[in-house]
Amino acid sequence: MLDDILNIPWEEVTFVRPWLLWFALLPVLATLWKLVRESKRGTTLRVSSTSPLGKTSTIRTRARYIPYTTRALAVALLIVAAAQPQTADHGSTFDTEGIDIVLAIDVSGSMKAQDLKPDRLRAARDVAMSFTSERMNDRIGVVVFAGEAFTQCPLTIDRGIVQNLLQEIRSDVLVDGTAIGMGLSTAVARLQNSDAKSKVVILLTDGSNNSGEISPETAAEIALQYDVRVYTVGVGKNGMAPFPMKDFFGNTVLQNIKVDIDEETLQNIAQRTGGEYFRATDNSSLQEIYSRIDELEKTTIEVTEYSNYTDHYLVIALTAAVLLLFEAIMRATVFKSALRQ
Repeated sequence: MLDDILNIPWEEVTFVRPWLLWFALLPVLATLWKLVRESKRGTTLRVSSTSPLGKTSTIRTRARYIPYTTRALAVALLIVAAAQPQTADHGSTFDTEGIDIVLAIDVSGSMKAQDLKPDRLRAARDVAMSFTSERMNDRIGVVVFAGEAFTQCPLTIDRGIVQNLLQEIRSDVLVDGTAIGMGLSTAVARLQNSDAKSKVVILLTDGSNNSGEISPETAAEIALQYDVRVYTVGVGKNGMAPFPMKDFFGNTVLQNIKVDIDEETLQNIAQRTGGEYFRATDNSSLQEIYSRIDELEKTTIEVTEYSNYTDHYLVIALTAAVLLLFEAIMRATVFKSALRQ
C-alpha cells in the first residue's frame, strides 16, 4: 500500500477540500510535543554507580515511541484522505456536421492528353487522392464515367479504401464517349439517401456531353431536387493539347488535338445547384481548385472539453487503517511493558 501511495503523481494531485490539510499537522505536532516531553523526564535519584541496577535503557524502552509515531501518521493520513486527493485526465470529444462528397471523374480517351503531367487523368487522380486524404471527417465516394457511368467506390469514411480505388482508375475501361449527364446523375444517386448536412459532387471532365441517356441539364435538376451542390471542373488547356497516338510503325507519338470543353454547360450546372465552375489548365491550377473546394466545404466540428478524475483517498485511508491496526497490536504485545515505564 505504501508503494501505491508513493506511485501517486503528487505533483498533479488536487484536493477537493484542501483546507483539511492544515489539520493533518495536529497529530504530527502532538507527537513531537510528547516525544520532547518524554525525553525531558529523568530520575532525581543520584547514585555513585549504576552497575548494580543493570542497564537503564533497552532497545524496547527506546522504541516505545513507535506506537505514538505510527498513530500520528495514521491520523494524518486519514485527514489527507478526507481532503479527497485526485488527479485529472483531461480530454475532448467532438461532434461533426458530416459532409458527403462524391467525385465524378471523366475517364474518356481524351483524358490521356498530356497538357497536364503526366496526363490529365493521372493528374486528376493524384490531386483527388491528396484531397480525400485530408477529409478525415467526411464520407467520400467515387464515380467514373466515359460513354457510361460506373460507381468506383461507394460512400465510405475508410480513407484506405478510397485511396486504393482511386489508384485503380484507368482509361479504356468503359465505352468511350463523354456522358456528363450520366456521370452526374450516378453521383447524385449515391447521395440521394444521405442524411449528411451537406451533399457535394465534384464533377471533373475535359469534354462536352456526347452520349448517355440523361442530359446534363436533367442531371442538374435531379441534383437540385436532392439538395446536392455540384462543383464542376473543366480540365485542359485552351486551344490545342498534346495527345499520345500510334504512328504507322506502332510507335507512340504526340499529336495536338483540339480541346473541346462545354464550359457553358458546366457553368450552368454549378450555378443551378449552388456550386462553382473552375477551369484547370495545368497541375498547379487543378491543385488550387481542389484547395478552394476544400475551403468552401469545411466540416464543422464542435469540441467539448472533459476531465476524468481519479480519486486516491481509498488507498490512503486503507494504509491509515493498517497503521492503526499495527499500532494496536504493538501496544498489546511487543511494547506493552515498555509503554508502562
